[in-house]
This record gives sequence, C-alpha cells and structure tokens, in this order.
Amino acid sequence: MQTKFGRRQLLARAGAVMAIGALPGCGGSPVARRPAEIGFRPIRASVDRISQISVCTRPFRAKGPRLDVERIGQKTVVHNYGHGGSGWSLSWGSSAIAVDKAMSSGEREIAVVGCGALGLTSALLLQRAGAKVTIYAKELPPHVPSSFASGLWTPDSRICFEEHATAEFKQSWEQMARTSWGIHHKSLGLPGTPVEFIDSYFVSDDPGPRRRRVEADGRPAFAELQHELLSDLTPAGVDFPPGTHTLGPHHLRRKAQLMFNIHGYSQMLMQDFRSAGGRVEIAEFHTPNDFAKIREQTLIHATGYGARALFDDPSLTPVRGQVARTAPQPDIHYRLLYRGVSFVPRRDGLVFQVIGDDDYYGFADDTAQPDHAEAEHAVHTIAELFA
Repeated sequence: MQTKFGRRQLLARAGAVMAIGALPGCGGSPVARRPAEIGFRPIRASVDRISQISVCTRPFRAKGPRLDVERIGQKTVVHNYGHGGSGWSLSWGSSAIAVDKAMSSGEREIAVVGCGALGLTSALLLQRAGAKVTIYAKELPPHVPSSFASGLWTPDSRICFEEHATAEFKQSWEQMARTSWGIHHKSLGLPGTPVEFIDSYFVSDDPGPRRRRVEADGRPAFAELQHELLSDLTPAGVDFPPGTHTLGPHHLRRKAQLMFNIHGYSQMLMQDFRSAGGRVEIAEFHTPNDFAKIREQTLIHATGYGARALFDDPSLTPVRGQVARTAPQPDIHYRLLYRGVSFVPRRDGLVFQVIGDDDYYGFADDTAQPDHAEAEHAVHTIAELFA
C-alpha cells in the first residue's frame, strides 16, 4: 500500500499543523486533520488468471469440537475433530488438550489418524511431550481437505451454535484460541512466510459496524466469541469514509489479521515432524474396528469430516467451502471482504471465495464438484472495486 504524500510533503504538512497550533487563540486546541488517502495496489482479478478451483468440506458440530476419550476394543481413542471453519485457527490449542489426554494413558508410543491441521499439530505436540509418534493417513498435504482452506485466523467460524456456547465451553474455547495464537506467532518471520499479518479491509456501501447478519428465519445463530473473549489480541478496527481511499465511494474498516500460507505452513510442519523421528504410514480406515491393525494402543483421531463416515457420526454437518486461486501477486499485502466475497493474498496464490452474507452459506452441502460460475462471480466481484 502507498500513501498519497511523499516524505517531504508529509513533513511540510506536519510543520504547518504545528504552526497553526501555535497561533494566538489556538493554544492546545485540537486541530481536525483529514487522513492521508490510502492507495491500493490494483489486484489482477480476472477469470483468465484462475489456475485452480478447490472444494473442501468443513466439519461443523452444533456443540463444538469433539475432544472426548473412548475405548474401542483394546485401543484408547482420543477424538480431535469437528472445528467447523476454525481448524487451522484452533489447531494447536485443541491438539494440546488431546495430547494431554493421550499422554495420561501412560503410553509413550502413540498413533495419530489423519494428517490435516489437527493431525499434524497433534503429532508435533506428542513429540514435544516425549512420545514416539506415527501418523496414519489416506492422504498427506497438500492433498488433505484442510489444505484447501482460505488461510485466515478465524477462531470462531462455525465453531458451534450460540445455544451451546456455555460458560464451560467459552472457557475451553478461549484456552484453545489463546494457545494457538501464541504458537502461530512463533512462525512469524520464518523463511517462506508460513504465517504473517495482513491488513484486512471490510468494504461496505454503508457506514456502520461490520457484523455477521443475525438469522431471522428461525435457524439457530452461530456463536460469535472472538469479540467477546479475545478483544485484547488484535487492535480495534479503524474506519475510512469515502474520499480517504482509492476504492471508490465505499466505507472501509481496517483490522490486522493473521494469515496462514497453508502450503508452506503444512510443509514446514511435516518437515519438523519427520526431522524429530516421526513416521508416516499410508492407511485407510473404514470402521473404528480397523484401528485394531494399528500397533499403538493409544491414538488421537483427527480425520475431520471423514469422521462422519468412519464413526457413523450424525452430529457432523458438512459446510461446503470453495476457493478459486490465481497466480501470486507479491506486491499485494491486504485482504478484502466485499459483498459476500473474500479475497486473501496468500503467497502461494491469490484466493477468491464466496462466503455469502451469513454463516449458512454452504451449510449442509457436501458437494465436492467445483462450481466455475461461483468462482467467476468471486473474481468479478473483487474486480469491480478496481474498475
């Protein structure tokens, strides 16, 4: 992003303001200043640049993630799935809870089933706790569903229904979120930029707060916990009215947001796991009884939406998410949210996604086929801002 003024012009303007403040009758009085215009480098948003359209199924549970322990035959199984759209965001904190439960079994050779965000973080935390770990998975990154996520810090995205956000749940969720936030920060500034901060701009045709639309048709509301419990982690938003930026007659709200460059991040985690002696075996499980073929007696189960079929778990509801990716544009370092479309400037490609006006977009939809019309709509919507 560039400002409208050069360094000398800014210094000259600051000097003029100081001089006005020193005039008789102006002593100490606040001087209204028009903010410098925010210049946005244009995004090369055109459908001919779409290189990939991918679909993932986010695993939503009305009561929130499943983190209980059960006995299946001779195996102790610790569950770690059902995070909705918050898998990457809560991964380290949720896995820390699962690892504590797994280590309490007394075993020091432990298996992890699944190699997405929750499986990888579970495996690494087990290693750090002193366990010898093997990951069993059908697919590895970048072919697992969590590799197709948008890559934003969204710790309360479809995490549960509001009616189930009890005081106990909020305490557990806050613990997961704060633990994850702290560990994600340790990856800032590393080669390949696996994690970084970006400026996120909510673009609107009207002034006012940018909140998710409250459901008015009888459907349950989703819990919104970040503003209530994590307001100290990120600064409050700053508003920019029309005329103070180059995105036309729109109102903007800017907030700092954590972003994961998922391809690089997951590859870094895989490398860390293998470097610490971790083993990976390609395996597919069709029923919980198939866990009998695993030599480890304790395992962490982290198959995401796959748990619906594996455990015949009707508590899981699919939430379809599709992203269209175009070639990277290294000079773009800001995110946009405009008319139900999200744009994310990942280092491995610009990401365009229709997210709709509320959290029910894609709800109860397990369609895996890419929708080219939806992808083109997402790209065209962002392109409008630079017409």
